[in-house]
Amino acid sequence: MIKRPDEIDRLAESGRLLAQVFAMLDALPLQGRSTLEINDIVERMIVDDLQARPASKGQYGFPYVLNASIDNVICHGMPSADDVLRNGQIVNLDITLEKNGYIADSSTTYLVGEVDYAARKLVQVTYQAMWKGIAAVRPGARLGDIGHAIARHARSHGYSVVKEYCGHGIGQEMHEEPQILHYGHAGTGMELQEGMVFTIEPMLNQGKPAIRQQPDEWPVYTRDGKLSAQFEHTVAVTRSGVRVLTLRPGETPLCAIDRMVTD
Repeated sequence: MIKRPDEIDRLAESGRLLAQVFAMLDALPLQGRSTLEINDIVERMIVDDLQARPASKGQYGFPYVLNASIDNVICHGMPSADDVLRNGQIVNLDITLEKNGYIADSSTTYLVGEVDYAARKLVQVTYQAMWKGIAAVRPGARLGDIGHAIARHARSHGYSVVKEYCGHGIGQEMHEEPQILHYGHAGTGMELQEGMVFTIEPMLNQGKPAIRQQPDEWPVYTRDGKLSAQFEHTVAVTRSGVRVLTLRPGETPLCAIDRMVTD
């Protein structure tokens, strides 16, 4: 689980490239595009422009470069030419990238066109919850501190946390130890050590946390049909705290925590 400084540098390079992909998506008009078209745009950028590998493609038999989870899809939404993004929807795009044998993993939930207040607030609070979890990372802290910070923020705004899916260690393999739960009790769990690298990726639901999934199918839905949102960063435990390896250009963590949707 402990990465050498040179390994963290390689992970940071993968994270820097992945952040460029999201910077491109931030500027890309999503309304009217199919999720398959977005998948293909991302694949071309990763392979042709960044000379890297889309690590999700082929992983566990998944045939696409990204997950595209719309509205009440919690995670693992499959790109499709039939899923054309419409005004008022929210969509999570979850992407992995491998460069020189090391993998970075990140996701963002986007607002498509004019989105109502309730959906915008869910997305904003989910983003804040991720940063609350990241802020708990430092040597000597416990895994439970991360989950506690996330769940407390979610509950304070009336949202539930999906428990079936969690963050994970990452490096030369996409899924390594430890598992990073997005709920839990402060002061419990494994002690964090310098050199650990893992993802923090909370999934928050408007309604209840229960999920629905068909056997042998990828997408996971909210059981009550209400909206779900997710954000994800890959982070490293440093000597003095935490380094966000997939930080986007211009992204400011303190503003993310403090800012709320007010209009």
